[in-house]
Amino acid sequence: MADKKNTVKNKLRVLLKSYDTNTIDQSAQRIAEVAIRTGAKISGPIPLPTKTEIFSYQRAASNDKRSFEQFERRTHKRIIDIIEPTANTISELSNLKLPTGVGIEIKQ
Repeated sequence: MADKKNTVKNKLRVLLKSYDTNTIDQSAQRIAEVAIRTGAKISGPIPLPTKTEIFSYQRAASNDKRSFEQFERRTHKRIIDIIEPTANTISELSNLKLPTGVGIEIKQ
């Protein structure tokens, strides 16, 4: 039987995080285009579950103790696997300019 760990030897995993869905989708598209243009194969972008955080604050310190204001923050995530990246792929990904507000994490 073939060992699954040895089938894919060289792989990069790109994790994107953002609060805005439009910017994260545009960034994922640009990363995919760079990878394909430089001769690598890609898997993704795969959307991960959205993390929702809800914050409750008291509106006034002295008036009504039951009056709260709520805020919500949603963190969207995408994963792109770049299979068999070339040296050109890695150099172009490191020089890629992404929009403000998109966090990128590249793991090997």
